[in-house]
Amino acid sequence: MLVRVRDPAAGPGPPRPARPEPSPARRAPPISTSIAPSGSARNATDPTAAPAAEATAAPVTEAPPEAEAEAPAASPAGGPADPTGRRRFLTYLLAAPTLTVAARLGLDAAAPATAQAAVRTAAERALAEQTSAPSQLLGLPGIPDILDLGDALIVAGLPTSHLLVLEVTADGRAALHLPRLEVGQGLTTAIAMLVAEELDARLTDVDVPLSDGRPELLFNQLTGASNSVRSLYDPVRAAAAAARARLVTAAAHRWSLPAGTLRTADSAVLAPDGRRAGYGELAAEAAGIAVPAVPAAPKSPDQQHLVGRPTGRIDARDIVTGRAKYAGDLAVPGAVPCVVARPTTINGTLRSLDASAARAMPGVLGVVTVPTGVAVLAETFDQALKARDALLTSWNPGPVAALSDADIRARLRAAHLPFLVPPLLTQYVDGEFDFAFVNHAPMEVLTAVADVRPNRAEIWFASQTPIVAQQTIAAELGLPQDAVTVHVVRGGGSFGRRLFFDAALEAARISRAAGRPVKLMWTRNDDMRHGRMRPASHHRVRATYGLGQVISYEHRVATVRTDFRHGLGEALTAAGFNLSVAGISLAQAFFLLSEKNPYDVGIPTQLLAEVPLDMHTGSWRSVYSGTVRVADEIMMDELARRLGQDPVVFRLARVRDAAGRAVLDKVAQAGRWGRPMPAGQAQGVGYHDENGGRVAYLVELDATDPKQPRVTRAVIAADLGLVINPRGLEAQLTGALIDGSSVVLQAGNHIDRGAVREGSFADFRYARQRNSPPSVEIHLMPPSGPPGGAGELGVPAASAAVANAYARATGTSPRSFPIDF
Repeated sequence: MLVRVRDPAAGPGPPRPARPEPSPARRAPPISTSIAPSGSARNATDPTAAPAAEATAAPVTEAPPEAEAEAPAASPAGGPADPTGRRRFLTYLLAAPTLTVAARLGLDAAAPATAQAAVRTAAERALAEQTSAPSQLLGLPGIPDILDLGDALIVAGLPTSHLLVLEVTADGRAALHLPRLEVGQGLTTAIAMLVAEELDARLTDVDVPLSDGRPELLFNQLTGASNSVRSLYDPVRAAAAAARARLVTAAAHRWSLPAGTLRTADSAVLAPDGRRAGYGELAAEAAGIAVPAVPAAPKSPDQQHLVGRPTGRIDARDIVTGRAKYAGDLAVPGAVPCVVARPTTINGTLRSLDASAARAMPGVLGVVTVPTGVAVLAETFDQALKARDALLTSWNPGPVAALSDADIRARLRAAHLPFLVPPLLTQYVDGEFDFAFVNHAPMEVLTAVADVRPNRAEIWFASQTPIVAQQTIAAELGLPQDAVTVHVVRGGGSFGRRLFFDAALEAARISRAAGRPVKLMWTRNDDMRHGRMRPASHHRVRATYGLGQVISYEHRVATVRTDFRHGLGEALTAAGFNLSVAGISLAQAFFLLSEKNPYDVGIPTQLLAEVPLDMHTGSWRSVYSGTVRVADEIMMDELARRLGQDPVVFRLARVRDAAGRAVLDKVAQAGRWGRPMPAGQAQGVGYHDENGGRVAYLVELDATDPKQPRVTRAVIAADLGLVINPRGLEAQLTGALIDGSSVVLQAGNHIDRGAVREGSFADFRYARQRNSPPSVEIHLMPPSGPPGGAGELGVPAASAAVANAYARATGTSPRSFPIDF
């Protein structure tokens, strides 16, 4: 492994220092966390505290790290400029892609034997206890069983994984410049934990600023597909380990001691005689070391003491005190508030405009037209909104102005190919399912700041795809790509919405037309009615069975076309998927790499058909799995009933791997599956396997009033391999529960003659506090391999569990979602 620093200097040094003794925390039992109200909670960030087996999970908070302006200074205050960088150093990971792949595969193969044995024991016990479960025909593996979407994105990013930057400054701060977006998922905390772990630094000494758009990263700056921790785990650890090796070498040179006698702790190098040198003191000397005296191998799992410990978010205080900066909080010189008047239908166009009254209103600074509407600039947002309402406009209808929900459903139903297997000599179960459009509705509305000049442009916004945004905005403005700077700012939620940069592109257009910087805000109505949605879909499923076994399983999916024009296609091509040669669309490739049936159900087939409507769509949390796997899990319950089996027993007999059986077994035991319930109340279960993780949800639902059902309890079991921060994972799984129950029970978007009916949370009925379960238990299985992806894993299983509980409570299996629409 090669490492490059600011000031190369030669010289091998003393042998490698001894690592600290492994912490007993790594031998802790599975974490079982109750999120029911608790009177006390351990300070999980205390480095002296032992990991708790139980803790109260922090509420889900959606916010990213420090703004770039608040990152550590590039050079110390005072003193002459230092072009050689002797007051700090940068560590770049330069491992060849093949070595990275080999290392990752090696980690996969070397999962701890004890963890694997625990999984096998749990699974074997589950099957042994359910002796009524018959054997099942083996099913065929799907493409994601061999290579999933996250794997493909990791492959695409390998050529530039060596460009990760870790900086240690003279004031003792370690900053990992993160080429991803923080939108409340807790990514910056997880990355800070990895850096602190490998550096043996205090977590409070680590910063994780977000990188500006870096086109040299190619496909390695896309935040999505639950892929960030999976793809960054090895590079971040290697970069931090390399930095630590140089710091140790610098201390050994200073003290004329063998490096093997030194150790590191609390952001310092320690000598046997008690001498101590902080990392800040050593940064200048470390910058001059080209080849460290000690190897820079990351810690083995049994040496880790911070990774795996429930830890509060590093930005929590900034969020609750208002110090955290979002795009709307930035004070960019000269940027004035701006809002846009938009068409009455999706993708409508301006027919006529009279802006005379608006221009005369107090504080109004300008009115300009752009392709998406009419922009009003003013001294305050209140003045801009009032002037927007004073505009006299008329609009041409958009391309789907003749369509409403019923018309779209009819087109989706007509798009299906016929089933392959005619039910001639076998018994079968059919199911048809409708899923409505769903808005992303992140808590922070879309906001972007743009300063466009004749020969350059600067944009500030929360972007999951800053490189594609930079390319697109540069092309729109007629500027070279390197003349456009994209500053990535934390975002208050996304769920896939910020894969697209609609607001940033619009802000750039307005700034160019107005000749001044602008701060553009989309109102909630703007994004609800003109933003992006999970496409509506229709599903047809047929399962044939006989002699107690499922013989075939066919799933046909018809969906309004999903817009993937955010760089994913280029990334898949870079990973070796030549879509033009394969003759499939980008959506088909995404579908093939993400969708699979995790059960042995004989011969499975899944097909996707898209209906091309000119509407704003996009990836919504879990993308296709959020509907496909819900329909599958409902069908699993119905097949179990048809075959006279318990739904959990039925799944345990058919789920393909021991880890999945262990997760199902855990959730059934912890949730007391099958316990007596009052009339109108029932339990439901859902399971999902994707992105290197497995999860099962068991919910209890009160549908005494079928029009106002409520989830009253949830038990979750998850296997995500090595969990970096259990508290962050608990928040993800809890958020997935709320999202899943919302879109199954009550939240969706209607289309009325080409317009979205819902405009805000007043009529887009997402779950409120009264809809949330008062009791949630989360059980995390022992580490079983490298980290898996958690961001989207839970939604399909949670949604399915709620749907199945509703069916058992009411006696009616739901077919259209949300149920109360």
